[in-house]
Amino acid sequence: MRGRFITFEGGEGVGKSTQARMLAAALEARGHRPLLTREPGGTPGAEAIRTLLLDPAQSFGPASETLLFAAARADHVAEAIEPALAAGRWVVCDRFLDSTRAYQGGEGGLTDADICTLHAVGSRGLLPDLTLLLSAAPEQVADRLAARDGDNSDRIGGRPADYHRAVAARFAALAAMEPERFRVIEATGSPEEVHARIMAEVEALA
Repeated sequence: MRGRFITFEGGEGVGKSTQARMLAAALEARGHRPLLTREPGGTPGAEAIRTLLLDPAQSFGPASETLLFAAARADHVAEAIEPALAAGRWVVCDRFLDSTRAYQGGEGGLTDADICTLHAVGSRGLLPDLTLLLSAAPEQVADRLAARDGDNSDRIGGRPADYHRAVAARFAALAAMEPERFRVIEATGSPEEVHARIMAEVEALA
């Protein structure tokens, strides 16, 4: 039986990585062997691309950046995600295609249709069974980012506030376009409170 594929999406500082780890632990406690992974990354090749993409010293145009994300994802899907799903394992991924659609789409690079075409070619159009879009109050996000990054934001996280507001708006638009796949999770509150909201949505996949 094919495994289930769950992705976490959202802007900077909403708690995606924490909640992905908590979900993977909960699934393991229930007898699953989840693959916990991330994007960009998840395989040696994709991690090498991640280093380039997040390096503040690098400068890529929007189209080049999008193509690099697509290349990292193609390797990640072929070498890690698809084999795990085929083996019946659940996959929990911190970011996936929708992050590229939200971050690189609409910023002078490729259109959403172009990004999805790249995904169809490179990753055979693989989509999650469930996408959990985390949304938190701006003041809580600011506190989390200050605790996480201090003055050392990466190349994308350190972009201006207007850029990140536009990203949040595009995430919301994607969720509205695909309500059968997306679930918007209120990420304000303690990690345990957010985890409980997530588990209520995941129960339907079990």
